[in-house]
Amino acid sequence: MQNSLTRKPIEIKISTVVAVAILLHDSAFPVLEAALKEMTAGSPDFFDDEFAVIDVEAITEQTLDWNALIPLFKSHGLNPVAVRHAREEDHATIRSHGLSIDVVSKPRTEPELKLEASLETPVEPQPAPAPVEVAAVPAPVAVEPQVIIRNMPAMVIDTPVRAGQRIYARGADLIITASVNNGAEVIADGSIHIYAPLRGRALAGATGNTEARIFALTMEPELVSIAGIYRTFENGFPPLQPHHPVQVKLHGDSIEVSSVKSAG
Repeated sequence: MQNSLTRKPIEIKISTVVAVAILLHDSAFPVLEAALKEMTAGSPDFFDDEFAVIDVEAITEQTLDWNALIPLFKSHGLNPVAVRHAREEDHATIRSHGLSIDVVSKPRTEPELKLEASLETPVEPQPAPAPVEVAAVPAPVAVEPQVIIRNMPAMVIDTPVRAGQRIYARGADLIITASVNNGAEVIADGSIHIYAPLRGRALAGATGNTEARIFALTMEPELVSIAGIYRTFENGFPPLQPHHPVQVKLHGDSIEVSSVKSAG
């Protein structure tokens, strides 16, 4: 009773929320609507009310119908919470839908750029240096490329991840020794290692680590993602070598799925 009486009615703490980024490359509503229908394959819970940040940097000079666009994303299971690189004249409309403006990445205006240029310290011209004779230099010896190894802490989960559960290993790898069921979602800033079947969603490299990977003993996933690039399997999982663990990694801008072959 004493604890309940002295407890503050409201506490505010720092929290990390994972959100997908919607990168727009076209402003035409019919084009965007058709692309979303193709992407979700008609599944109403494809995105499962995911938080989303709309990024319009690639089309900042084009006019967007925000009154139609935001409801479109919501109708496909996305939950827009902010807009990045929005034009100032669109801010009021965007905010009227309850979205925030990402001011951190707000582009600088032309007056700001001119002011910055005027404040730069001029550099005095230096006299040209006298010519110097250069001795012949032997050809460089080829050097083996260095392998950079990133050590990250790991979060370990020993129980099954059930439908509706979401686990996020912030700043760490994620190790799971039990199954990830349909409707479950596991996320890590590093790699994800699942020593059991993966049937839900797995998102590695959540903060942009393109070297992250996903490993599992067997895979029948709903979705896999590396550094924001994702792949779904509505048409079935690709045939792989039986009785071998599976790995998912980035190959350029696409997801590559392959069997993990034992050495020797």
